[in-house]
Amino acid sequence: MRQTDISFKRIQQLAIPAIISGIAEPVLSATDAAVVGNIKDFGIESLAAVGIVGTFLSSLIWILAQTRSAISAIVSQNLGAGKLKNLQNFPAQAIYFNIGLSIIVLFSTYFFVEDILKILNAEGMVLTFSLDYYNIRVWGFPLTLFTFAVFGLFRGLQNTFWPMVIATIGATLNIGLDFVLVYGIEGYILPMGIKGAAWASLISQAVMAIIALFFLLKKTEVSLRLKFPLHPEIKRLVAMSFNLFLRSVALNTALILATREAAHLGKEYIAAHTIAFNIWIFTAFFIDGYGAAGNILGGKLLGERNYSSLWKLTKKVNLYNLGVAVSLVLIGLILYEPLGLLFNKDEKVLSIFYGMFFMALLCLPFNALAFTLDAIFKGLGEMRYLRNVLLGATIFGFIPVLYFSKYMDWGLIGIWTALIVWVAYRAVALMIKFRRKYIPLIGN
Repeated sequence: MRQTDISFKRIQQLAIPAIISGIAEPVLSATDAAVVGNIKDFGIESLAAVGIVGTFLSSLIWILAQTRSAISAIVSQNLGAGKLKNLQNFPAQAIYFNIGLSIIVLFSTYFFVEDILKILNAEGMVLTFSLDYYNIRVWGFPLTLFTFAVFGLFRGLQNTFWPMVIATIGATLNIGLDFVLVYGIEGYILPMGIKGAAWASLISQAVMAIIALFFLLKKTEVSLRLKFPLHPEIKRLVAMSFNLFLRSVALNTALILATREAAHLGKEYIAAHTIAFNIWIFTAFFIDGYGAAGNILGGKLLGERNYSSLWKLTKKVNLYNLGVAVSLVLIGLILYEPLGLLFNKDEKVLSIFYGMFFMALLCLPFNALAFTLDAIFKGLGEMRYLRNVLLGATIFGFIPVLYFSKYMDWGLIGIWTALIVWVAYRAVALMIKFRRKYIPLIGN
């Protein structure tokens, strides 16, 4: 069997399309935030609502979208071991598992959403707008998880090109629809405000799901006919997904607590936090592109038991991502003021944002290391350890710093200090684990 190519060229072939496809979901949320934040009437309240609902929905999406990583790891490891044909009915069963899980979670939260939003400190007009936005956008939830399951299959097959095409179409469509539906077209379409942003996202998610289905059927040999008995790898998929589920609960607990504390400070503060958070998420998924290359190639190298190349790959993608992070920090410093104006024009909101945005930029190099190693460990199937790291980072890192900063009245800077500690904890823990477990295997 030919050795897996981990050259600079091959990594770029996987990473660049993964970067483009990875930013689709944050682009949807960021575009909604930027467009509604500039509505003439109630722009601050609309921006706050998008921030609160966006955080809640993103938490649900990324809790369940972890099955994408599990699917990718199983497929890539079997590919590396030369056992791809043995997967048989696994892809269809994995996709239906993802869809079924999403429907269960959707209906388990749908009827309690107002109480959930109140817990996140949404009240008054912000709560009303939040409900308007949520009640439309939530129906894109199963569509997104279907799309992510398909992305996981493509990644496992060492292909990030088709996910890039799908995501680019979805993001472009969402941007266009946001402007048309939120602001309207005089004489043709009435302005829909925050509801228009929700419809723009839902339509885009539906289109992405349809295109993903088309590519899956036309570009692969995967059949969506559900056949039994269950494939043996389904048991491993469920185990991986459960550990990633618990991991994501810990991850999103941190993000939701951050949003809740920002909302508690006031509507201008949650608006400023929403701006910073959307930019941070955008850069995080930008960074995640090289992590995706590490995930895809790492799983295949593990299947080959090629630990020497795995170590070389890990060093390469981490170095590349640190370069990307530094570049993003420099861009953020250069565009410091224009980025705020892109989302909102209120002087108080902008003043708060400019006083804390440097913290989001400071977090990026830590993101580069943590997210890259996180992705590689997913490809290696180390879901249990990833779960433990996130639990530790949230319980022993984020939460103590968050509430200490609240006691010290540090405001948004305190919230973002907690986020930096949280990410740094993850990076250090993963570096230690890799050095202890995988480097000693080189030469075996």
